[in-house]
Amino acid sequence: MQFRKKLAFITVVYWFLLVYITAALVWWFISLHQQNNEMAMLRIAQLDKTASNFNEKLFQANDFKRRKDAQYIGEGAMFMLLIFVGAIFVYRATRKQLQLGQQQQNFMMAITHELKTPIAIARLNVQTLQKRKLNEEQTRNILDKTLLETDRLNDLTNNILLASRMDGGKQVQHKEEFDFEKVVRDLVSALEMRLPLRTFILKLTSPLFISGDELLIKIMLSNLLDNAIKYSEQESPVAIEASYSGNQVVLKIADNGTGIPDVEKKKVFEKFYRMGNEATRHTKGTGLGLYLCQRIALEHGGKISIQDNQPIGTIFKIILPGPQ
Repeated sequence: MQFRKKLAFITVVYWFLLVYITAALVWWFISLHQQNNEMAMLRIAQLDKTASNFNEKLFQANDFKRRKDAQYIGEGAMFMLLIFVGAIFVYRATRKQLQLGQQQQNFMMAITHELKTPIAIARLNVQTLQKRKLNEEQTRNILDKTLLETDRLNDLTNNILLASRMDGGKQVQHKEEFDFEKVVRDLVSALEMRLPLRTFILKLTSPLFISGDELLIKIMLSNLLDNAIKYSEQESPVAIEASYSGNQVVLKIADNGTGIPDVEKKKVFEKFYRMGNEATRHTKGTGLGLYLCQRIALEHGGKISIQDNQPIGTIFKIILPGPQ
């Protein structure tokens, strides 16, 4: 709401100034045009009509007037063009800055919640172990849940640090050939432990190797799977399919969630961008996950795209380089 008010105020001021400057420029042109006509009439009035070169002098006076008019029109048009181009640039830059500021504010709100939740759960689990005498199985169960929350916290901090390094050009890749199938299965096994009610359908070519930075690929996969889980019902399955296509590996992660409208398909890869209104949004997230997925895919010479799943849901398709 605050963003819209600021944007509306800036838009009103922008159009007011633009109309004022345009009106001033038009008035300047009219004044110069009238002045040029008066000077031309004065020159013609001063000519000696009985002189033998009267017609030549008259032609020169009218020609001078036409050249001055052309000069004023050319200069006015150039100034008008520069003013409009500059105004559009300033307006877009200001709007983009406001949007970025709003997204950063939303990010801070989201990140505060995302950090507090696993910390609060881990703290509660530790306090439970301190205050109650539990049997071995109960203790192990609480410790497992605490470790899962610390893993979630670790993934979140990794996303923030990775986004910062990539934006600053400080992220160094360690490319090597590794077992992509094993990475996928390990991530899914960890999710199955954390989310026992969720069904994961795997369809993987075996063996399956790719060339890239294993840590970055794990972060990308983790974000994509987390996204599929967040935006679909608990009983809804998540399908992971990976296979060779020539010398490339094609990965598809499909969910049966709410889907992504066509107008949002490109926006979701923007930094801090999240679908919906921040005041009414209930899904967790910081707006960094898909941004990092696209950056990682591009850094590996691959690409990521979004398709509609049938009958509902979303399919993320990632193409990565295969073994060299």
